[in-house]
Amino acid sequence: MAAEVNRHISTLGVTEFIVGHYGHFDRLAAKAVIKAKQANASLHLYLLLPYHPWERPIDTPDGFDGTVYPPDMESVPRRFAIVRANRYMVDHTDFLIAYGWRPGSNAKKLLDYGKRRQAKGLLQITQLPYTPLPCPGNKLHPEKIISV
Repeated sequence: MAAEVNRHISTLGVTEFIVGHYGHFDRLAAKAVIKAKQANASLHLYLLLPYHPWERPIDTPDGFDGTVYPPDMESVPRRFAIVRANRYMVDHTDFLIAYGWRPGSNAKKLLDYGKRRQAKGLLQITQLPYTPLPCPGNKLHPEKIISV
């Protein structure tokens, strides 16, 4: 993840990153950008909010420069909010660093949607390879595999 973030900065000129906060991938992405920000003060990191800040208040986490709440999300049913917010970002960004390998998952569906936009020249996607890692923090099932 860190290598791709750095490549997007140095090669593609990306200076703004927007990440979610509900999964392991989001935490890895945020960590990589926060580390890159230490060496490059011109970078900005924003937290994507799928729920209205009045409904689910959240403080801007350390290392983030602010939050992004997509327009017209108030009428979206809560069960679709994360998917709709992610799709909004795919529709309004130039680059996407993605990880979606499990068929039927929302991440895979979003990646497939992004690939259709990429085929039209509207988006450039970097798809990270599937890399299972052991989950040592899981005391009940330390052998459990998590996706990164």
